[in-house]
Amino acid sequence: MAASSVRNRARMLISCPDQPGIVAAVSQLLFQHGANIVRSDQHTTDPQGGTFFMRVEFDLPELERRTPELRAALSGLAGRLEMRWELAGSLPAKRVAIFVSREDHCLVELLWRWRAGELPCTVAMVVSNHPDLAHAVEPLGIPFHHIPVSTESRASAEARQLELLEGRADLVVLARYMQILSADFVARWPARIINIHHSFLPAFVGPSPYRQAWERGVKIIGATAHYVTAELDQGPIIEQDVQRVTHRDNPEDLRRVGRQIERAVLARAVAWHLEDRILLHGRRTVVFH
Repeated sequence: MAASSVRNRARMLISCPDQPGIVAAVSQLLFQHGANIVRSDQHTTDPQGGTFFMRVEFDLPELERRTPELRAALSGLAGRLEMRWELAGSLPAKRVAIFVSREDHCLVELLWRWRAGELPCTVAMVVSNHPDLAHAVEPLGIPFHHIPVSTESRASAEARQLELLEGRADLVVLARYMQILSADFVARWPARIINIHHSFLPAFVGPSPYRQAWERGVKIIGATAHYVTAELDQGPIIEQDVQRVTHRDNPEDLRRVGRQIERAVLARAVAWHLEDRILLHGRRTVVFH
């Protein structure tokens, strides 16, 4: 995409009670402001009294200058349709903070896709409770912050993390960060923390899911990317994938297979968030691929 197109491209996310005329009203509003719709996706939970979701991607010349008037018009339309909405430009790219512990497979996948241009973001920092992965981050010019976490230091460690994030990040990605964030931390970043859980949720929540799966003799293992909430491993699910295994596989085999699933599932979830493809619906998500 040409630089001018990126600069003038925006996305609109909408949810409201379903009723006739929503698509027409949104399209007419954009037309009146000189926008050209390049993609539109819709979903309704029920045409009769359900909730309607819509994602519209469009080009608007001089987008930055004209965004305030477009926001004002959307506010007026929202009042008539009982509509919740978000409007985001493609630029500036969202800033991502990646939290890791010792395992590097998800971190390396995210960094590789970022360098390949597959993740439209700025990697603002990598934060870890261990120093082990600094060597994978610092050569790329990305700040690496080692913040040890223990039972005694948890509160002060989180305070330091929040201080680092303030004004420097738009999304936190837990790339196998093996610490539980406090409810206060999560409350400050609603729907802006994505975690990868090495299990096909809601099965095998908590620690050691591969061993739990092996003990139950499962024939399919998977991974789940979800938004983080105060309730452990219960946040709205963004993406999942699975792979078949057999009775011949031991727990380490399951972990090896699972790592491949984890890295792909997390990368897809992060990309969809960066591209404003996800709308929340209670404990569920609507994801326009």
